[in-house]
Formats: sequence, structure tokens, C-alpha cells
Amino acid sequence: MSDTTWTFFEGAWHPGNVRIMGPRTHGAWLASTVFDGARAFEGVTPDLDRHLARVNRSATALGLEPVVGHETWLGLVRDGLRRFAPDAALYIRPMYWAEGGFAGGVRFDPASTNWCLCLYEAPMPAPTGFTATLSPYRRPTADTAPVEAKAGCLYPNGARALAEAAGRGFGNALMRDALGNLAEFANANLFMARDGVVSTPVPNGSFLAGITRGRVIALLREAGVPVVEATLTYDDLAAADEIFSCGNFSKVVPVTGLDGRTLAPGPLFRRARELYWAFAHQG
Repeated sequence: MSDTTWTFFEGAWHPGNVRIMGPRTHGAWLASTVFDGARAFEGVTPDLDRHLARVNRSATALGLEPVVGHETWLGLVRDGLRRFAPDAALYIRPMYWAEGGFAGGVRFDPASTNWCLCLYEAPMPAPTGFTATLSPYRRPTADTAPVEAKAGCLYPNGARALAEAAGRGFGNALMRDALGNLAEFANANLFMARDGVVSTPVPNGSFLAGITRGRVIALLREAGVPVVEATLTYDDLAAADEIFSCGNFSKVVPVTGLDGRTLAPGPLFRRARELYWAFAHQG
């Protein structure tokens, strides 16, 4: 049995892009959705347990009810993986949303929380890198958006930053926080290196400090590479020897250009990617 997409919904596996929401579903109408994304590639699923734990934390943070236990999530993922080739490159997406709302519609009913698990083929991007530019759009603050959750409502802002950057010929967008300090790329966390030291923006409640980000920091430090979490400005980045991103979808990828400045993939990017691949395949 094989397909490019399998979704577990309402007690059974379904092939393809299953229609799971209706026009009155709160999540479709008013964005009461959270999700997480893990990866399967080359026969491994690094940090799967952390991603499954985070989707439940995200549900709680948004006010939904995390009705699926961790071991249930894990068992379903293992079952879903058997529907693909052992070495298939997959995106693994657990998801919660609210079905119903209270009177007036804007406030959702936590007791109406629904969920699904979707696994689908998604090739790992080659680590050829991308160019980036400073975006005019910024990340929200904790008092303006549910930044402590991996919530669907946060992503249109990143999408418009990517679209604006693409319109100017760049592959990604650097987003700042409300104070003008660097937060992250539009779809991944940010790292830079200068004089042998790796730096990354310190979590300040404006962006998701990703699971892959935390793993890369730990691996570099264990290997003796200094890693600093700090408040970074665009000027800091402009003076960097190398810049790279990390995130669950693409893992560790170099930045090859910043607003017209050409950059080459550097030794600390290569070290980070090698360490991550070794970690992913251990045991």
C-alpha cells in the first residue's frame, strides 16, 4: 500500500488530501489551529518525541484541549511510516483545531477540539543555500499574537515576508522583532559565525526557538564550538563571516547572499550540518 499522502482522521487512515474541515469549522474560519512538523529521511526520525510533545504544549498555549496522548501520537506515526518506503523523505504533521465557537463565533469552544495526523512525501532540499534580504515585516510580540504556540495564524506573516523578498529577487527574508533586533528568517531560525564563534538571536518571546535550533546549539557546544545566544542587529549580520539557517523542514542550510553581498558556505555551517546528520543517524 503506497501513496504520497496518508492522513489519520476520525479513527482511520485515509489516502490523499482528506477534507477535514467544513465552512463552519472554527479552525478553517478563524484560525484556531496548531500543528507541529517532524521529519523522516534516510530511515531516521530525529527528535520525533520532542515534536509530538510540542504539539500538545501548543494546543494548551492556544486554549485547545490536547486530547491525544504522547504514546498515541507516537504509535500512530510509527503505523503511518509503514505506509511508505523505509527511506522515504516525509513531513510528519500532527494538528489540532477547534470545530465550534461560542456565540458570536470569534471565541472557540475548547471542548470541540479535533485533530488529525498527516504524513506526506516531501523531499529534503539540497543544501545549496539561499539568498536573503531584510524584510519590512516584523515578528509579533507575546501581547499581540500567540507566539508561544506553533499556531497556524502566525504563518501568513512569514508568507508575506517571503513573497515580498521573492519580488525583489531573494530566496528568504530576515525578520526583526518589535524593537528592530533580528529574530529569525521567515521560515527558519538564524545563525551567524564570526571569528570562530557562532551566534544566534536569543529567544525573547517574539519567535519560536525551534527544536532543531536547540539540537544544533547543543551539538556544536559538545563539539567545542562556542555558541552565543545574543541580541543581534542587522549590522552584526552584515559583518558575519558566514550565515546559515536551521529548521525542521530543511535542517541546516547555508546563506549564499545577503542583500547583494555574496557569501560562501563556511566551515562552521559544514560542521553544524555534519554534526546534525551524525546525531540523526546514531543508534
